[in-house]
Amino acid sequence: MPDIKAKDVKLIQYLNEAYGKEKQLETALEAHIAMTTRAPYRRRLEQHLRETKAHARDVERRIKQLGGKATDVNVPGPDAVTEGITRAVAVARRSVAALQGPVHVLRGTGEQERLLKNAKTELQDEAEEIATYTAIEHLAKIVGDRETAQLAKRIRRDEERMRDFLTRQIPQLTKAVATEEIPAAERNGGRRRRTTRRKSTGSRRRSTSSSKRSGTARSRSGSRSSTSRSRASSSRSRSGSRSSSSRARSGARSKS
Repeated sequence: MPDIKAKDVKLIQYLNEAYGKEKQLETALEAHIAMTTRAPYRRRLEQHLRETKAHARDVERRIKQLGGKATDVNVPGPDAVTEGITRAVAVARRSVAALQGPVHVLRGTGEQERLLKNAKTELQDEAEEIATYTAIEHLAKIVGDRETAQLAKRIRRDEERMRDFLTRQIPQLTKAVATEEIPAAERNGGRRRRTTRRKSTGSRRRSTSSSKRSGTARSRSGSRSSTSRSRASSSRSRSGSRSSSSRARSGARSKS
């Protein structure tokens, strides 16, 4: 192991953690893509698989530039100890990656359930990667390694976009699981809620009809009252006219 500054040793350690996770996710994403029937979801997974492979290459390149070796944990100490740890870590990572795909194929009770479980796992992986690259970015800034900081920031943003996609995807997949596995009568309150809505609608209709009848009755009553007042006024007018005529005739006889 070459003589490397302490700051670079720590950066190489963190970058190797990120590299190991990227290589592990390549296998998992390939398995998930093979299982995914939803076209938009599948395309996004394929895109992220390409991003993941690019991330691994970029991180491996940066590790070499810092004097380390990808998959090497690069802990300080005698070469024999370092080599032993390196081999153990490499074997463990390959084993996890090889087992993850087949395990994911077996999960869930139905197709939609498997997709949902995959999405939840992917979201957890993105959270881990975001945390890893955030740590790398800030450590690089602290030790003045601008290139490593920029690399970590760029990759972190890719992971955050994938995280946001999965966060939107999970509610849709959950709805698909409910539709596939739960009878319609047991979703959204079932028939009881629909019956309640029908009753409520019927009550509103009856109330509206009753209001209309009451309004019509009041209108009719008002019309009758108006007619009665009009008749009474006409009667008073005729009575007044007759009285005036009688007084006029009386006055004429008196002059005669």
